[in-house]
Amino acid sequence: MRYEISTDEIPSWLRAVTEHDPADPTGVNPVLRRTVVRTAVRKVANATGRTRDAAVLVLFGGAQEADPNTLGGLPDDANVLLTQRAATLRQHSGQVAFPGGAVDPGDDGPIFTALREAEEETGLDPASVQPLSLLPKIFVPPSGFDVTPVVGYWRTPGEVGVVSEQEATRVARVPLADLLDPANRFVVRHPLGYMGPAFAVDGMLVWGFTAGVLAGLLAVSGWEKEWDYHDVRDLQASLAAVGMTL
Repeated sequence: MRYEISTDEIPSWLRAVTEHDPADPTGVNPVLRRTVVRTAVRKVANATGRTRDAAVLVLFGGAQEADPNTLGGLPDDANVLLTQRAATLRQHSGQVAFPGGAVDPGDDGPIFTALREAEEETGLDPASVQPLSLLPKIFVPPSGFDVTPVVGYWRTPGEVGVVSEQEATRVARVPLADLLDPANRFVVRHPLGYMGPAFAVDGMLVWGFTAGVLAGLLAVSGWEKEWDYHDVRDLQASLAAVGMTL
């Protein structure tokens, strides 16, 4: 089955994130800069045979009608679908992530890959999702994946949950209001030097690639509140605070 971008009847509160690429007005989001240097980085990765295409589903849910009393019209039930990867996985174990994974032979483009992986990981019905846009590819150095984020709207939400505990330990529809709360936002510093945006929400720490994409989208959404991007915290301590480890 072929899946294509559809811009019909996009909820007005989601329009900005479908019309603009993610942005980094604070200068603390190195994840987005990997779209700029991606070609050079890929040459290095190709020399080692590590590069592989992948796709993730950035799936927003919530009422179709905008709320005229909120920033950007964000409805109070707006949310995004996230998973927590199993601790036994070889790559990015235990991290909070968007549903998604590597392109398989026979996949018909990144939308197909993102929806197939989301169905396998969460039980999501691909037919319930309206694909809205494709974001620029982002290279993920630790895994060698060249990732296309697929932004979608969950037009007809259904039940989701952990399908395989070997893949994920949790599936959550995280309220956007929690991600936007300045009290839940800060910057984390990895022991090896990486620094980037993070969110402490719903008993999880969202950081790395996932936080970078989310922060970039929130920056252009019209929903964002001012937050303290000078608040830099130790990554290991931040993970420990929510019962997670590096």
